[in-house]
Amino acid sequence: MTVPMSIRMRTLLPALGLLAAGVAVAVWIVRPSGLAVALTPDDAQTVALGEQIYVEHCATCHGADLEGQPNWRQRNADGRLPAPPHDETGHTWHHPDIQLFRLTKYGPSELAGGVYESDMPAYADTLTDREILAVLSYIKSTWPADVRDRHDQINARFEQQ
Repeated sequence: MTVPMSIRMRTLLPALGLLAAGVAVAVWIVRPSGLAVALTPDDAQTVALGEQIYVEHCATCHGADLEGQPNWRQRNADGRLPAPPHDETGHTWHHPDIQLFRLTKYGPSELAGGVYESDMPAYADTLTDREILAVLSYIKSTWPADVRDRHDQINARFEQQ
């Protein structure tokens, strides 16, 4: 028995719509607002902008030399962790670009899920996507070559998922 074309189309179109919605959500997760999330630590202009923004918005907590706060792995009396270093001694480079971007834009609870108490603000209403990427590019530009290479490998593995 042959199913009429109109019945097949009525069945197929909603399924295609759901598939398209799923793809759109997946793309948003990887590329919020259509922005390709990739750091550019070799772009001198981007790095200079990032350094300027870092000094203004990040250095107070994360340190002028990206050294973080003392005892950054131990919770304070209020239960919050001090600001970690962003140099090669910290864990920043252990995360792919998209996670660093989302953490900076939306705050730590974006990655941790639920309510996560942190002194780290979300910068969605303060910095543009371009400015966030510039700060992260500046941070990456300070890492030794071997750490930058390892971070590139982390990004490549994440993109293959």
